Amino acid sequence: MRLTTRTNIAMRALMYCAANPGRVVRKSDIATACNTSENHMAQVINALSHFGLLRTTRGRHGGVTLEKPPEDISVGAVFREMESGVPFIECLAKDENTCPLADFCSLRDVLCGALAEFYKALDKVSLADLVSGNARLKETLALH
Repeated sequence: MRLTTRTNIAMRALMYCAANPGRVVRKSDIATACNTSENHMAQVINALSHFGLLRTTRGRHGGVTLEKPPEDISVGAVFREMESGVPFIECLAKDENTCPLADFCSLRDVLCGALAEFYKALDKVSLADLVSGNARLKETLALH
């Protein structure tokens, strides 16, 4: 299994915001700290804002903050939102499915079960769990 780059960047951005509580952080600072382009970060921030995970503020003192407390942001929920447009396997993509075995293949059921367990494990982890007590992460992502 491989997650999309957007999901990876989304988790980095959320951790950056959680490591800087109570601050409005700039897209450029997050992009630099997360080793990605501002353009790609802007797309991810837009998606996270659309999903109700980040609050964006325009203007001279604008930037982003977490929309919810980090304790209320489940890693599983973030992954589901960010990965929702990418089917895990071809036969789950109803419109693009060209697999001739899709109607009777048992592998699909096995993989769907495994994916459900994957998300179940991620649902137990909050953004706060990733940041709390992680001094090196906070030090690396702290605003200077």
